[in-house]
Amino acid sequence: MVYDAAVDAAFRGSCYIPFLQEELYVNITNGYLPGRICTEVAPNITCCLPCPLTDWLYSDSFYTVTNASSWLNVVGLVCTVFLLVSFAILPVEKTHRHYLSICLVIAILIMQLGFVIPLGAKPAQCANSITPHGMESSITCALSGAFLLAGGWCGIMWVFMRALALHLQICWQVVIGRAFMWGALAGGWGVPAIALTIAMVFSGVSFRFGETCYINYRNSLADFWIPLLTFSGLTVIIQFTTFGYCIKVYWVSLSDSCNTTNSSALPSYLNDVVSLTPRQAYRRIQRIVELQWRGIAVVIIIIVDVMFFAVVSTMHNNQIKAADVSMVTGEPAKLGEPLDPSVDWLLCLVTNKGDKDPCLDKSAKLIMNQAIITAVLVLLSCNGIWLLLLMSRVSMFTGWYYLAKPEAKPSVEFISADSARAYSKDPRTYEMLASNGRDVDNPLRPDLSVTTLTPAVISLTGRSGRQMPDYFSCEAKYQSPTHSFSSLRPPPGGRDWNAAATHAPSAHRGHVDRLSINKC
Repeated sequence: MVYDAAVDAAFRGSCYIPFLQEELYVNITNGYLPGRICTEVAPNITCCLPCPLTDWLYSDSFYTVTNASSWLNVVGLVCTVFLLVSFAILPVEKTHRHYLSICLVIAILIMQLGFVIPLGAKPAQCANSITPHGMESSITCALSGAFLLAGGWCGIMWVFMRALALHLQICWQVVIGRAFMWGALAGGWGVPAIALTIAMVFSGVSFRFGETCYINYRNSLADFWIPLLTFSGLTVIIQFTTFGYCIKVYWVSLSDSCNTTNSSALPSYLNDVVSLTPRQAYRRIQRIVELQWRGIAVVIIIIVDVMFFAVVSTMHNNQIKAADVSMVTGEPAKLGEPLDPSVDWLLCLVTNKGDKDPCLDKSAKLIMNQAIITAVLVLLSCNGIWLLLLMSRVSMFTGWYYLAKPEAKPSVEFISADSARAYSKDPRTYEMLASNGRDVDNPLRPDLSVTTLTPAVISLTGRSGRQMPDYFSCEAKYQSPTHSFSSLRPPPGGRDWNAAATHAPSAHRGHVDRLSINKC
C-alpha cells in the first residue's frame, strides 16, 4: 500500500509523509482520542500516524482474513440458531436438551453476534484521519464490542458450570438438582453482566484491528483479562482433576478381584454410594462419561479457544502499548547503538514516503504475528460449528423430518385387527373374535394367540372354547427380600391355636366358588 499524500495534505503541517500534525485537529474531538498513535518530534509539533493502525502494521491480506472469519461466524450462527430452535420445538427425547447445554449455546451465539454485526453494518473504523471510533462515537462499535466481551465471559462461565457439574457427579457422587440449577443460572449470567459493566466503564472498546471493536488496553488487564483467565484456570483445574480421578478409579479397578463386584454396578440406595467397590465405581463413572462425553468435548474446545484468545490479546495489547510509549518518549539513538524498533519502523515509513510494504518486516517486531491472530479468529469462529457437531443427534434431524411430514412418522400404537368392527353389536366381535368364533391373529405378532387355546392344549385339558384361567390354585412361595436378613419362623412357645377362641373362620369349609370372589 502506498499512502496518498494528497488526501490529508492540509493537516500535515510540519510532519513528514505519511504523518499528520495533531495540533491541527485541536477542534476535532470526536472518536477515541487515546487510540491515536502519535509521537512528539519537536516542541508543539506532534505527528500522528493516519487511522486505521492496521493499515500500516499488517499486510493487505489481513482484511481478507478478518472478513473470512466473519463469514465463518455467519455459518456458526446458523448452526447455533438451528440448535436453539430444535431445543425449543422438538420434544426432549429427540434433542436431550438440558439447561447447561441451552445456556452454553446462547453464550456462543452472543459471541458470534460481535463478529456478525460489523459484517452487515460495514462501519467506518475512523472518526477522522488520526482518531479511531470508540463506543461513544459509534453504536456499531459499542454493540459489537459488548457482544464480544459478554460472549467470552458467558462462554467461560457456562463451561465452568458444566465442568463443575461433571466433577460433583463423578468425584463426589452429588446429585445435581434444583439448587445447583438456580445457582448456575445466577452465576452463569450474573457474573458476566457484572464483569461486562466494569469492563465497559473502566476500559471501553474501540476499533483496534479489523471491523470488530475490542477492549482497550487501558485498565483491561485488571478489569477483564485477569478475572477471565482466573475462571478459565479454575475450569482447567476442575476438568483435569476429574480426569485424574477417573484414571485413578480405572487403575484401582484393574486390581480388584472381588467376585461380589460382578453383580450390581450401582447400590440400591443413595446412602450406599460410599460402599462401592473399585470395579463398581469404575462402571458408574463409565456410564456417566458415556452419557456426557459430548459436553466434556465442548468444554475442552471452548476453554482452549477462549484462553488462547485471552493470552494472544493480552500479549498484543502489551506490545501495542510498549510501541506507543516508545514512539512518544523515544529519542534518537546514540552513535553505534541500534534504533528502537518503533523508531526504526517510523523512519522506514518516512524514508519510503508512506509505502508500508518495505517496512512490514520492521513492524512485525512491534505486533503479534498475523498467523497467530488468524488462528485465534478462525478458532473463535468455529465454535458454533463444533457445537452443532457435538450436541446434535440423528434423532434431532429425524424429528424435524417427521415434523415436516407427519404421514411419514412410524406408528408405535397397537391397533386391533378388527378395529373396523369396533362399534358392531355382534358379541362375537368382542376381544378380537372373528365372525366364525375364532380369534383374529395379531398383525404385529402373528405367532401369538390372544384368546384361543391351541389344539395341543385342548387335547391335554379335554376342553375346548374359552376358559377362565385359574389364578387361585397355585400357592404363592415366600421369597425373602434381597436386603432382608429375616425368615419365617414358627410362633414362640409352641402353643396351640384355638380357632374358636379367636372367632376365626374354620379351616374346614365346603366348596368355595372362586369366581364369586371377584363379584362386587
